[in-house]
Amino acid sequence: MPRDLAWDGGYNIRDLGGLPAAAGSKIRRGAVVRSASPAFLTEAGWAQLREHGVRTVVDLTDDGESLPEIAARPPGLNSLKMPLNPVHDTEFWGNWGNRLHGTPLYYRPFLDRFPDRTAKVVSAIAHAEPGGVLVHCTAGRDRTGIIALVLLAFAGVATDDIVADHQLSHDRLRPMFHRLGKPDQEPFIDEALAEHGTTKHEVLHSALDAFDAEQHLRAGGCADADLDALWARLLAPPA
Repeated sequence: MPRDLAWDGGYNIRDLGGLPAAAGSKIRRGAVVRSASPAFLTEAGWAQLREHGVRTVVDLTDDGESLPEIAARPPGLNSLKMPLNPVHDTEFWGNWGNRLHGTPLYYRPFLDRFPDRTAKVVSAIAHAEPGGVLVHCTAGRDRTGIIALVLLAFAGVATDDIVADHQLSHDRLRPMFHRLGKPDQEPFIDEALAEHGTTKHEVLHSALDAFDAEQHLRAGGCADADLDALWARLLAPPA
């Protein structure tokens, strides 16, 4: 089944399900969906979200960043506001703000410095109410991409598949930027990466090099029960 989800009004939406994972298993379809802000979903789009089985929406945006929603959320959704950015860490953003924030160059430094922040979000996903979980930020690329990277690495998805999933966001965001009257960000990202002698593909592989997702989550505060719940949520048994 296709992983891209054409929910009315939405952007950059895809199910992580179907990706090959550890021990011959696959990521369970419907367990976790990643997307840009659901603010653009129409009433029909929210209905499609519910039909897909989503019952929890995890919002990674900063306080005050959320966009006004076009249509009201339907009843029965658990909405969790969990800002991922450490907005008060001026030292970190002094190094990785401006042009480098918005590129994958900051992903691994973020993971190394803030395991507690990713672990908190991942634990919430693991222990979410029955049903699927939608994880989003504004574009569904960087903050959402960091969480997706950790989830997929924990589940044993191959690095090439994690990188390929992440890079799908770039083409899928162009319609949203056009709607908002903003330029395509890809040329700016590619230029910033070229100035550092790398590409999106190379820097994402580098971010995952020797990255132990289980160790990362334990360092951030996840216990055995959290990781067991995450494993059960993410993985479908081998066919």
